[in-house]
Amino acid sequence: MRMNWEKYGIKAPYGNSGNRKVFCPQCHELRRDKRDKSLSINLETGEFNCHYCGFSGCAAEKEPWEKEDRPWRNAAPIRHQKPVYKKPAQRQTCSSFSDRLLKWFRGRGISEQTLRAMKITEGEEWMPQKNGKINTVQFNYYHNGELVNTKFRTGDKCFKLCQGAELLPYGIDNIKGTKECIITEGEMDALSFFECGRHDVVSVPNGANSNLDYLDNYIEEYFDDKETIYIASDTDTKGVILKDELIRRFGAERCRVLEYGEGCKDANEHLIKYGRESLLKCLADAPEIKLEGVFSVSDFEQSLDALFEHGMQKGVTIGHDNFDRLCSFETKRLCIVTGIPGSGKSEFIDEIAERLNMRYGWRFAYFSPENAPLAYHASKLIEKFTGKKFGKETLTFGEYRQVKEHLEQNFFFIAPKQDYRVETILERAKFLVRRKGIKALVIDPYNRLEDESEGQNETKYISRLLDKLTNFAQMNDILIILMAHPTKQPKNKDGIIEAPTLYDISGSANFFNKADFGIVVHRNRLENTVEVHIQKVKFRHLGECGTALFKYNLNNGRYTPYANGQEPVWDNSNHLQEEIKRREHEAFEAAHFDWDDLPPFGEEEEDCPF
Repeated sequence: MRMNWEKYGIKAPYGNSGNRKVFCPQCHELRRDKRDKSLSINLETGEFNCHYCGFSGCAAEKEPWEKEDRPWRNAAPIRHQKPVYKKPAQRQTCSSFSDRLLKWFRGRGISEQTLRAMKITEGEEWMPQKNGKINTVQFNYYHNGELVNTKFRTGDKCFKLCQGAELLPYGIDNIKGTKECIITEGEMDALSFFECGRHDVVSVPNGANSNLDYLDNYIEEYFDDKETIYIASDTDTKGVILKDELIRRFGAERCRVLEYGEGCKDANEHLIKYGRESLLKCLADAPEIKLEGVFSVSDFEQSLDALFEHGMQKGVTIGHDNFDRLCSFETKRLCIVTGIPGSGKSEFIDEIAERLNMRYGWRFAYFSPENAPLAYHASKLIEKFTGKKFGKETLTFGEYRQVKEHLEQNFFFIAPKQDYRVETILERAKFLVRRKGIKALVIDPYNRLEDESEGQNETKYISRLLDKLTNFAQMNDILIILMAHPTKQPKNKDGIIEAPTLYDISGSANFFNKADFGIVVHRNRLENTVEVHIQKVKFRHLGECGTALFKYNLNNGRYTPYANGQEPVWDNSNHLQEEIKRREHEAFEAAHFDWDDLPPFGEEEEDCPF
């Protein structure tokens, strides 16, 4: 093997072994920090990867005399080891706090004893929002007694976590081995419960954010043994979203939601107004989640208030304008997809999955025996993410490893041996909701589920099955996509098979009647187009009936919107790398936000001492 670094414009240092950092030829000239060597290269294997723009590949080339029939090896294995996080600088517990800081905390009902027990510190820190050092209060995140992250807060509510450090619940060591725990939306609320003597309390690290991926590493050890989990989020709209996601991950059967009373939106505000005993009473009076039965408005009042404030919101969209005008998705729904054989039903479901994953971070689970073996199905998903045909001739090893690791974290395949009963599939799906936070389950196709209708009327069996899927979607806050084949379609007078309807699905009209979304994928072979017919959208704010026209990209299995008479612009870009760049750009913009453009802080912030 020889290394052809010049082919990629890489200036490699002298040597033939070890890892090196060099300038990236793709993005170096565009970077603000011209000193940053963002391209990692391996002088022995030739692999390279830019940690900023995603430019990757392998510079290794065979010598002319090398044999072509060498055994294949996996040069891009999935890395199963835990990611390496940066550790913040270790700091000593404060021997003393400033009088102004203690006064401020006392005004919020928090004693010095609680500050010391929770290892709060105080000191100067460089804050990007201020572009300089400023005094901060420091909420230190410990795991197994070791400092792994710190959140810095200024007096006027600027926040910063340690860059590159692990994201984890605040106070996680407090709940190991306890029968109950309290989960709050912020550190101040966690301190409030600690002040009341409830030390089994944690806080989410990033506020009212529905992305709880960081919980994956902690659910089994810290939450699976909990008999009761109290959810103490804020009562505003974002707090309701966080509450719903926590209930989804932990299971409604063991969750209780706190209510703070009129005029209080969080635990600390209640502590300030009414004291410790009253806050503990809120905890004791927290009602269980009602799983079934009769409900009154008070049971869903927070969700109703959020709806009143913001109105009926459109659901999530896949990013194709012609489809998005007709249909948007939300969880707790059942989507039925059908179409004649060879029309591309499964391919379009994969299109929906890839795009919802890229746009919103939705994780998917598949029960898809018709896509077996699993490696074949994964290869099709890889094409949709990378925009390239699957194979080492088109994909670099860096791209291949990157997309495999993304699939490892975001897509899960249910394939129980010799047991295709719907109860088994839903049992596995429920496990993935709790442990991995999946937002959607694909069952492809319906007729591969084991038939439990022996001795039953088929129509009634299908009705009960669809009810079971809908109930599961609602209980676990996910979207279920069910693909079902139609009966054999007759040809029209011109010898063309026309698009079926949901009523043509074999077995029962309930496939139309009980669907929240009804989609028919039909390939027009004369026009070489794909028609996606939206035949049912149950709720008006989510869409309407109509047809979206697409062309199918043979290069990567993607669908491109098509208008008659206009050649489509094919999308062959790497969606995964584009998304990584977008997130890095957003992080950069957030860190360099011009805070001078903001209006002045109110009196409370100006008087804040630390």
